[in-house]
Amino acid sequence: MAKSSFDTLRVLAIASQALGFILIITLETVMGDAARPWQGATLAVMVLCALCLALARLYRRNKARKAMDRRLADDDDDT
Repeated sequence: MAKSSFDTLRVLAIASQALGFILIITLETVMGDAARPWQGATLAVMVLCALCLALARLYRRNKARKAMDRRLADDDDDT
């Protein structure tokens, strides 16, 4: 089974961070000093998204590892 080089979680992480930084810069440009609370909220959402994506990556990796362990155990039982 060939491993795909396209990683959806990596694309989502990069896109969410880029969107967050664009939003922070846009808020500063449009609102000036009044943008500070909104920029903080945006940064908090960015960190939350990054943590969720990291947990999803960990879940996928552990799930794949368990599946591989099961396959290896099945192969050992067959011999």
